[in-house]
Amino acid sequence: MRIDFVITELFVGGAERCLTEIACGLASRGDDVRVFSLAPLPSGEQRALVTRLQDRGVQVVSGDAAGVRSIVRAKRKLSQFLKESPPDVCQSFLFHANVLTAMANKNKKHSSKFVGGIRVAEDRWVRNQIERMAVQRMDGLVCVSESVRQFAIKELAASSEIAITISNAVDVARFESVSGGDVFCPTTLGWPESCEVILFIGRMHSQKGIDLIQRQVDQLIPIDSNRKLILVGDGPLAESIDAWCDLVGRDRVRRLPWQSDVVPLIHRCQMLLLPSRYEGMPNVVMEAMAAGRPVACSRVEGIAELLGNDPQQSFDTGDEAKMVQLVNRLFDQPKIAAAIGATNQAKMRQEFSVPAMVNAYRDYYERLIHREDRTDR
Repeated sequence: MRIDFVITELFVGGAERCLTEIACGLASRGDDVRVFSLAPLPSGEQRALVTRLQDRGVQVVSGDAAGVRSIVRAKRKLSQFLKESPPDVCQSFLFHANVLTAMANKNKKHSSKFVGGIRVAEDRWVRNQIERMAVQRMDGLVCVSESVRQFAIKELAASSEIAITISNAVDVARFESVSGGDVFCPTTLGWPESCEVILFIGRMHSQKGIDLIQRQVDQLIPIDSNRKLILVGDGPLAESIDAWCDLVGRDRVRRLPWQSDVVPLIHRCQMLLLPSRYEGMPNVVMEAMAAGRPVACSRVEGIAELLGNDPQQSFDTGDEAKMVQLVNRLFDQPKIAAAIGATNQAKMRQEFSVPAMVNAYRDYYERLIHREDRTDR
């Protein structure tokens, strides 16, 4: 098959990692795969995914859209990219890619199947109205969790016939072991080596519910306790969170910038804390589970597939008291926490493997190609 992927950008992130795994997996199976990034290609450590794709023989092209003014040029470049060598399937990832790919395919005269990708249930009316128009031009729609699929059907008017669920995956081998020298050492932050670490990884954005952690910091990280909190990530709230860390005390709380490799941090922490307000299927939760760590997260989209309604690791969105209770219980019962971590790792290995995800995408594409073209567009 000839398969093109379109994504908003290729900086290292959850959706971008997922695309890279799928593209590389399909290329290794002999498919002809290309990737189109609307944004300019990253440099430095952030270029890791681009390099991996190119090393697997995947052509990577950029629309060089560095801002709103260059969107039209990127759309024109994408249209030409798809027109010159029409793929069997064109799969887009994320909002901007979904919309621009729909525009580029508006008057298509080729038989390519256009598949969108919905990775988060973000309830923003204007955004949803725009994406709703894009969905109407799709031949297929992949959602990362069943709750996201239901969101797409209800809020984006996606047909239940074309919308399917294919869960994210994680490379368990990458997270299940790490050499001693690669484990993060708290002494680099001036903390005792024996301290117990609560880890948050995510964009510094209100979506992630960091304000819940801030309001409950004295309950989560009691003064004079051996507990510490590390927040990892960049984003619009980074400066205000840094100021808050200064106020609380850097002997208790630190924010680290985006990390090219979070495995050492995950292996050193006692648990992952993620009180998000909405998600799709949070990769960071999957990564912590793959590393054999317990998690404490809000019951947002995708958590049902990962944890069910496990009361030992999940709480209702916004329930700060329950969040604190859950975290304290995991610290107070280390044997139970260790058993939960082992169960988490086994589930990732058995149910959320990368090969299974790649196979699911390829099987879906083959079904679309052999299905008669829709006549109701």
